[in-house]
Amino acid sequence: MRRSALFLLPAATAMTAVSLLSGPAYAGSPHLVNSATSVSRSGNTLTVSGREAGLGDEAQVHVVLSTTALCINGGGSHPKAVNKEFLNSADDFPVQNGKADLSLSVTAAFQPSCSPPMTVSFINIMLTDTTNNISVSVPGTF
Repeated sequence: MRRSALFLLPAATAMTAVSLLSGPAYAGSPHLVNSATSVSRSGNTLTVSGREAGLGDEAQVHVVLSTTALCINGGGSHPKAVNKEFLNSADDFPVQNGKADLSLSVTAAFQPSCSPPMTVSFINIMLTDTTNNISVSVPGTF
């Protein structure tokens, strides 16, 4: 009896050492999925939707949408530097199974208003997860 206990002692010691030295397991690869990012526009409102993956066991992520809105004249030019707005919107999104689905909107409200024949255009669109310090830029003008 005593002899079997002596054989178990080294195994138990080794298992304890391994469990103490190993840290918690993380997914370790948070990223915004470029192919899942979409942009839609309705009037002066821009909505960007997307997905972040590789989040592991985080409860939520904090995401910021930032963009620049321009008031463009009928000739396709941006006539005044004052007809430019830097906009942002932020929210927390729950993480489920290592993924978070995102959707944020901003609305341009120019003073004076950007009314026809002038139109609003959005440029420099960026989604940033401030929890994991990662960003994705959405190319184009909307």
